Amino acid sequence: MRVKSPLEVYRFLPQINCAECGETTCMAFAARLIDRSKKLEDCPPLLKDEFKSKYLELARLLAPEIREIVIGTGEHAKKVGGDDVLYRHQLTFFNPPLLAYDVEDTLDDKALVERVKKIHDFKKFYVGRFLKLNGVAVRAISGDRTKFAAAVKKVAETTPLPIILCSLDPAILRAGVEAVKDRKPLIYAANETNWKEVAALALEFNLPVVLFSENLDTLKSLAVSFAEMGIKEIVLDPGTYPAGKKLRESFQRFLNLRRAGIKEGQKDVALPLMAVPMTAWFVENDPVNASYWETVLASVFIVRYADIMILHSLEPYALLPELHLRDTIYTDPRTPVKVNPGVFEVGAPTKDSPVIVTTNFALTYYTVESDLSSNKVNCYLAAVDTDGIGVEAAVAGGQLTAAKIKDTFSKAGFDFKEKTSHSTLIIPGLAARLQGDAEDATGLKVKVGPPDSGRIPGWLEKNWPPK
Repeated sequence: MRVKSPLEVYRFLPQINCAECGETTCMAFAARLIDRSKKLEDCPPLLKDEFKSKYLELARLLAPEIREIVIGTGEHAKKVGGDDVLYRHQLTFFNPPLLAYDVEDTLDDKALVERVKKIHDFKKFYVGRFLKLNGVAVRAISGDRTKFAAAVKKVAETTPLPIILCSLDPAILRAGVEAVKDRKPLIYAANETNWKEVAALALEFNLPVVLFSENLDTLKSLAVSFAEMGIKEIVLDPGTYPAGKKLRESFQRFLNLRRAGIKEGQKDVALPLMAVPMTAWFVENDPVNASYWETVLASVFIVRYADIMILHSLEPYALLPELHLRDTIYTDPRTPVKVNPGVFEVGAPTKDSPVIVTTNFALTYYTVESDLSSNKVNCYLAAVDTDGIGVEAAVAGGQLTAAKIKDTFSKAGFDFKEKTSHSTLIIPGLAARLQGDAEDATGLKVKVGPPDSGRIPGWLEKNWPPK
């Protein structure tokens, strides 16, 4: 992205403040283009012939520094690449890495289906959403194109997730492609030996392709050749060695490629990158050690700068660190993680159930909700809009006030006389100083709960129902 501020974008917009884009002004729309929450096509006037030159120029200026490509089809298709910065605090990282877990074509049908289902079905609820795996990498271990094609077809029948076809033999790759050509699989990989045949395959079926070489000059040469042939969806794999000096060299190649693409403007290599942490299994014999080291490698390359990974271990102790780190690194640091404000039911509350207040900072809200639901506390839980700030900081900064607490219940249409028999509100212990103001603002009885939501069940045993 060659424009960094809304003012730079505004110069190319119609500047008529028509609000057809959903924003009140063209300047507001410009800000949305910068953070990618809006697209150029959301501005109808900009699509008219009179603004065509500005539209084309702005499209060029807004294009990400790292090319964005799509793997797979339908709702499970994954965008990879598309970043503009080296460090997330400068803007944010977009398009979290696609995590693909391998299956081998030597597995029998039952074992293959079981493993694919395990990949497809895995999910972990975290801060209001489910963390999931994204793809299946089918590895041609047998060397038999018929076996590979059958395995690929079985994978496609079992899951709609994106598929990566892994072989250095163009004939085997072709067999796999023909089995799932309508699913837009990623071809892995072209190297300096097979590149002509793999390029022909990618062109014939219009598919994204991975180029592999540990030599960055060779990798760049391959990328230039494929681009000149008209292949636009290219991923670079500079090699992932799992230990020692080779690991340090692998890490340095990732850094060099991403810096070349963003800082130096070398568009030939400004492409998504692939890491293969499953190489840990080639040097570790013990499954626990291999899973551990694979997770370490995945963590390294999530941070710097893999857009796609091929992994093996499906053990929860390996998956959870990978998924949580990816979620953390690819959360926009400029925007607090928050839930919609409102009043929500936990369990099956009655008129005698407590009404508890917290903030709409997602981590706070879901921690409180989890502590209540896991202890089978039936209640109403109010999430006050504090701009996604936790209780203590929101009280200190003025984001959590008595007026906002009252406003939360008013906007939710929550009538205490109708919904409760006690007209009592419980506020967090860390917001104790708001007790008097909250009573004055709401006309309710306000009790101060514990500072830690984990203590709420014990506190309720002693303090509920209110006397």
